[in-house]
Amino acid sequence: MENSNEIKYYYICTNGAGNHKNRVEPEKPMSRDKLIFFVMLKKIKILVVLFLTIFALSSCSITLPVTATSNPIGEKVGTATAVGFLGVFFFDADASIRTAAKNGGITKISTVDIKSSNYFGLIVSYETIVTGK
Repeated sequence: MENSNEIKYYYICTNGAGNHKNRVEPEKPMSRDKLIFFVMLKKIKILVVLFLTIFALSSCSITLPVTATSNPIGEKVGTATAVGFLGVFFFDADASIRTAAKNGGITKISTVDIKSSNYFGLIVSYETIVTGK
């Protein structure tokens, strides 16, 4: 009969019940230095995520005057836009004054402005705005 108990005990142990080798010892309490380190690490992660979110949602746009002539200001406005990636790669883009005047049907230019936009730090847009007759 003892042999049959030993077999049952072995069978129960292989299924994970009562085997002292499979028991997990309770963890030792964390030292104060490690606790401070992990708290600071968590705060740094939160700040990095916050910074990246603000950076991703930010964009900047500014319009600056380029030139003005003695011609009277007309009712016509022409624009030409060039969009690029990373501020370097512009594909088939023309934001020249000539193209903006042509798009607005302007023959006598009065003023020229340039609008520069930056989205997410990745996409850059330049728009030339020409007014005249």
